[in-house]
Amino acid sequence: MTGTTPRSARAIRNIRAICEENLPGRYDLEVIDIYQHPATVQAEQIIVTPTLVKQFPLPIRKLIGDLSDTERVLAGLDIVPTAILAKPPEHEHAALK
Repeated sequence: MTGTTPRSARAIRNIRAICEENLPGRYDLEVIDIYQHPATVQAEQIIVTPTLVKQFPLPIRKLIGDLSDTERVLAGLDIVPTAILAKPPEHEHAALK
């Protein structure tokens, strides 16, 4: 993130909500201000902010923007939404009349 811009603040809120909803207690989120830690920009090859860098599990993924499109963020991070996991399976065969 870059300072305390509205877009960076939205990205942080959005990813925290996504993680709490879908990965409660199973994630580590580190927020790094590139103004305070410019070496991180080079090390992570960040060219646009805000950028989310998922390091584990591999492969490394980078998502850019305010992370407001939850479905796209989940797909980018290879996370199956909690709502889908909790949904009972549908019957494959309908009764024939």
